[in-house]
Amino acid sequence: MRTGYDLELVHLTKRYGDTVAVHDINHVFAPASYVCLLGPSGCGKSSTLRMIAGHESVSEGSILLDGTDVSGLSPAQRGTAMMFQNYALFPHLSVRDNVAFSQRMKGVDKATRHKKADEMLDLVQMSSFGDRLPAQLSGGQQQRVALARALITQPKVLLLDEPLSALDPFLRIQMRVELKRIQRELGIIFIHVTHGQDEALALADEVVVMNNAVIEQSGPPREVWGAPKTEFVARFMGGHNVISLNGHKVALRADEISLGEAGLPATVVAVEYQGATVALSARTEAGEEVFAVLPEDAFFKAPKSPGETVSLAWDEGRVHRLQA
Repeated sequence: MRTGYDLELVHLTKRYGDTVAVHDINHVFAPASYVCLLGPSGCGKSSTLRMIAGHESVSEGSILLDGTDVSGLSPAQRGTAMMFQNYALFPHLSVRDNVAFSQRMKGVDKATRHKKADEMLDLVQMSSFGDRLPAQLSGGQQQRVALARALITQPKVLLLDEPLSALDPFLRIQMRVELKRIQRELGIIFIHVTHGQDEALALADEVVVMNNAVIEQSGPPREVWGAPKTEFVARFMGGHNVISLNGHKVALRADEISLGEAGLPATVVAVEYQGATVALSARTEAGEEVFAVLPEDAFFKAPKSPGETVSLAWDEGRVHRLQA
């Protein structure tokens, strides 16, 4: 029995004139996986998503869905669906008719398409809102409708472009839970573009970190966060210090550093109380800034203030060598 489809990018490149937005990317997205494409603005993640969707032409390379090259097909023909950042709902259509719109364009009769739309609204927990207009909904509710509208085409891959950026922090966390639930229930590939590390770590089975038009690193969230391969990934994922030790660039997690009797001498620059933890930043004699996250009880046994000298200590086994 089939257990879903895989999606493969083969030497995928996108040029806009002389600018290379995506450079020779090779990657396989596993069946039924939730993948977050993560990176700073302009790194190529949205161009990659739009090429997969068919909203952007491919300059070189191919996109294989279930072994078939779909890069020459129109968006409607390729088995993908895209949910846009701004939801793009039709203001004059009811929620049910918005969700059923693609079915209407295909000539599906009203009773059938409405039944299908109601099933989708049920999936996104919006069953009781079918007769409302988009203007009568909150941002989070509009987002659920946009999701139902993308899913009614029964795509093999759902593409989400910064889907949570317009929501307030509380709703964002709520929608993360919902997106994960829906993806698990449907068992299809979700590819979600974000520049939020916490969002990617919370949602993804696989995180793909992009920078300067290429993939810097990909893997399970714990692996990418805990074992960054490059200085860029260590800095971008956060939680790490990148410092020079014995002539090597290394990454060291902020929560692995303690204040000891012996260690690397440094001067405290700032102290920030964060509840369960205290964030302390210090400058070494070499002028490098080191960030430590300390348990608050340990810190307050011997509190330090800006200007004081401290010794930064860590377990040597926790130092992580970076690739050049």
